[in-house]
Amino acid sequence: MNEAQILQALTQVFRDVFDDDEIVLAHETTAEDIEGWDSQAHVNLIVAAEVRFGVRFRTAELESLHNVGEFARLIQEKSGGR
Repeated sequence: MNEAQILQALTQVFRDVFDDDEIVLAHETTAEDIEGWDSQAHVNLIVAAEVRFGVRFRTAELESLHNVGEFARLIQEKSGGR
């Protein structure tokens, strides 16, 4: 998967976690941009992304992320572009 495909798939993950079909992600999207994105929702997002993309994240990897675009790049790196 390329980064655009990952972002599209991540959009669906976010819509499922937040139960909001109106969510549209951009590379610059942060927790401040999505209502209800708190610590519990963050954990749910990480777990849902791990399941969706078949990857596992280390805490240190996640702590360095600042936006959805960086998250998409991390997923691409961890999935080997598959």
